Amino acid sequence: MRISDFSIKRPVFTIVTMFLVLILGAVSFIKIPVTLIPELNPPVAVVVTSYPGASPEEVSEKVTKPLEASLSTLPGLKRMQSSSQEGANLIFLEFDWSSHIDDVQTDVMQRIDSTMIPDDANKPLFMKFDPSQFPIIQMSLTSGAKGEDVRLIAEELEKELRRIEGVASVNISGSLVEEIQIVLKADKLEERGLTQSDIVQVIQSNNISMPGEPVQTDEGQRLTTRILSTLTSVEEIADLTVTVNPLNGEKVMIKDIAEVKLAEPQSNTETRANREPAVLLSVLQESGTNTASVSKEFKSSLDELLKKDEYKSIHADILFDQGDYVQLAINNIGSSLILGGIFAMLVLFVFLRGVRSPLIIGVAIPYSVIVTFVLMYFADFALNIMTLGALALGIGMLVDNAIVVIENIERHLTLGKSPKQAASEGTKEVGTAITASTLTTIAVFVPVIFISGLIGQIFLEFALTISFSLLASLAVALTVIPMMASRLLRKPKGNLEARRRRSKAYNNFERSIKWSLGHRVLMLVFTVILLIASVFGIIQVGTEFLPPTDEGFVSANVRLENGSSLEATKEVVNSIEDRLELEEDIDVFVSLVGGTQQDQAQGTMRAHMAEIYIKLVPLDERNRSVFEFVDDVQPEIVEMVGERAEVRFNLQSAAGSQPNSLTFTVTDSDAQRLNKTIDMISAEMEKLPNVLEVTNNVDEKVEEVNITVDRAAANEFGIAPVQLAQLVNNATRGVPATQIITEEDEVYSVFVQYEPELFGSVEQLSKMKIRTPAGQFIELQQVADVSVAEGPISIRRIDQSPSVSFTIRYTSSETLGGMTDVVNERLEALNLPKETDISYGGDRELFEESIDDMILAVLLAVVLVYIVMAAQFESFNYPFVIMFTVPLMIIGVALGLVSTQTPLSIPSVIGILILIGIVVNNGIVLVDYINQRKSEGLSTDDAIVVSTRDRVRPILMTALTTILGLIPIALGLGEGTEINQPMGIVVIGGLVSSTFLTLYIVPIVYSLFDRRKKQDDQ
Repeated sequence: MRISDFSIKRPVFTIVTMFLVLILGAVSFIKIPVTLIPELNPPVAVVVTSYPGASPEEVSEKVTKPLEASLSTLPGLKRMQSSSQEGANLIFLEFDWSSHIDDVQTDVMQRIDSTMIPDDANKPLFMKFDPSQFPIIQMSLTSGAKGEDVRLIAEELEKELRRIEGVASVNISGSLVEEIQIVLKADKLEERGLTQSDIVQVIQSNNISMPGEPVQTDEGQRLTTRILSTLTSVEEIADLTVTVNPLNGEKVMIKDIAEVKLAEPQSNTETRANREPAVLLSVLQESGTNTASVSKEFKSSLDELLKKDEYKSIHADILFDQGDYVQLAINNIGSSLILGGIFAMLVLFVFLRGVRSPLIIGVAIPYSVIVTFVLMYFADFALNIMTLGALALGIGMLVDNAIVVIENIERHLTLGKSPKQAASEGTKEVGTAITASTLTTIAVFVPVIFISGLIGQIFLEFALTISFSLLASLAVALTVIPMMASRLLRKPKGNLEARRRRSKAYNNFERSIKWSLGHRVLMLVFTVILLIASVFGIIQVGTEFLPPTDEGFVSANVRLENGSSLEATKEVVNSIEDRLELEEDIDVFVSLVGGTQQDQAQGTMRAHMAEIYIKLVPLDERNRSVFEFVDDVQPEIVEMVGERAEVRFNLQSAAGSQPNSLTFTVTDSDAQRLNKTIDMISAEMEKLPNVLEVTNNVDEKVEEVNITVDRAAANEFGIAPVQLAQLVNNATRGVPATQIITEEDEVYSVFVQYEPELFGSVEQLSKMKIRTPAGQFIELQQVADVSVAEGPISIRRIDQSPSVSFTIRYTSSETLGGMTDVVNERLEALNLPKETDISYGGDRELFEESIDDMILAVLLAVVLVYIVMAAQFESFNYPFVIMFTVPLMIIGVALGLVSTQTPLSIPSVIGILILIGIVVNNGIVLVDYINQRKSEGLSTDDAIVVSTRDRVRPILMTALTTILGLIPIALGLGEGTEINQPMGIVVIGGLVSSTFLTLYIVPIVYSLFDRRKKQDDQ
């Protein structure tokens, strides 16, 4: 080959080019960002509408349904889910992966603007998914000093932490928020003929900042004017005059009719870490920054701050650190890459039995990896578990081409040729074969471009990275290897070929080839039986979407009956914490009582709910995975809590999927029929074996106080129903009157409310005093009926039909495919109405969507590999012979999956895809060599025997380097290696079976085809 001859003749040029590439690679490696997985931009969006004071039914009928009707015609819309609750709704839009949210946004806004909704409903807001809005670090802060309020110190600490480079914001849940509260005394207001609205108006009218018309000064300047009357303290507000007693001229001030104080809003939430009062701190990174670097810098700065005297009492516990997990995962895969390279080199030393040849080939590994870094940088890829996994997976393949070249150069040296001649002719002889084999391996990744959805985004960088590395290894094998071989290798002492011919192992192998050629039918029947058994084995292992990743973090949701008190919730959480304290695998747990973290962020509370975050110790310090931890602990906690509450454990993997869970949705246009169906399904699902919990999102009815206006009575007193509704709303909820800025530049909200005890019961509420336009005070029950009734918490719909979603959490011993089969059997046995539709969501939906694309990719890969080989051989027959290596890999794949009890997942199918490109390489080299020997005048059988004997060494070497290079990946050592592990297992198994059987089956098939060809020619 000309390129090889050029590199042999111009060694300095080749070396200088190598150094240039090494420099570029080093710079690229430094500049490539580090992330956990490739950046994902799911085509999902949310439309949120606030409709203050409206019931769930009103929100559904007046806001949700009109918006659904408008949005349902959006191009590319795949699914629409809605939830209508008191005062607000949420519509979740899911589009095809071919859609771009930025392009869809304009269409959504146009449809929102054209939808008629009530005037008193706020304009719907459109929000798209933004990965940068998810925290990279979550931690709890507690104080070791008695009587110290950790919230005050956390606020000061937060100001310092926001300055760290790469940190976008630091959010605190459970932080200290103060406001100026004006607590009205109802009896004193009535005594003076005043109401809540009078107090609000007085405060607002005394706290103003209003611009006036610009004025011209004598000096010719034009100055703006501003009218100011600002309140700056609690005392100033308390001293405001509300009215003057006309009888004695005495001023009535706010302090005379209310208590004015700076205090915290009444809170029914509590945050604690390991039972100590705490705050939860979430760190968000700036868009485009390096997650691992930001995490490292943040923790370093935090450690420095905590050494200061003012923060010495603060203790920080990290619950979740994506940057740390990223670094662990990258380091573990990097270690697998290095170990794989070392194992591959050991194979070379064993087979080549020298120092020079292994070292020459050894250059191919680091040099190919460095060239790959250059290509990754210019392709705008990041270092993540997929791109590094691709390198680790292909580490053994990087030397394949170099092995074939160097082995053939050595063979030519034994024939008495000079090093330069041997390097030139040896490379030229196998150049076509290794180019074909590399192109066939790369060809299998072309179909990955056609894979859509989540899998397409995750594995695209994987496919391109491994393709980059293989192209780099081919370039090295055709240029650097021959150049170094021509300078470093010498003619071996003695006749190597003669030694091989006398070798007992070689002779035994040659006899086995001759025997197999004499017993073709027996060998083929034996292989077919193994294939049938293998297919059965693969069916038995089950299926899953992606392997779950153990991040050592799990959360638990605790939900009591609606209306339960905070004390009841605390009691349940305390009992759960008692149980968690017994677990040695737990590093820290943080409890949020009275709502979830999302509730705290929104400033709301739900006394009947709690959330517990559990961080386990590092994986190498515990003997069980986080999934086994949940399998062990959840049943005990559920049994202990009993009927008092519903406890649900939630797991999340790195790719965003939910491990060990099956989700399906039941939809029916008839709500009553849907309710009956739900009861039947719930009863049946509870009977399933190996199930930890079965939950659905059917909300119970909640008791609420209904105030029904008596319009006739209200009219007699001159009160309109809307006025009455506003009065009751303000009285029960309080009114934010204004905001003040103190002399210390602190901003406080001013909140006007009645004493909480005034509305402690329905009876007290019914006796609430209302001022009529005539100045008379009457009780609420005189113009309205106050009663207790039941109402829905929320109304859920999918694609404009009532729906209910089920989630089944099963033990880690079960598989997604196995659980799906069991659920399908039970659902079919129920004979559900034809109008009822059941669709799977979550991991099952993603698997079903992806598997069709994956099967198409595998079929396309087979076709493309055949096309590439046909073009290389200028023949349709010989590539067909080589393609018989593809089914042989199934035997090893089945053996690998069954022996390790690994379910068939998307990474496993990617492994099969890779195998299609790898297993044909041995066949290509073998068939190409047989053809060369035949062209030299040997008969077909003699050419087969000689070629198989001569090529067995490089075939075994390339197979073993790839297999041993993959062992660290297949073992799945450490965090972050789980996604790539099934690929390693599949490729090792498939390569073992295909390599062994290729040496026998390909010669048999070749001989059969060659005989047929001769008959056709005759």
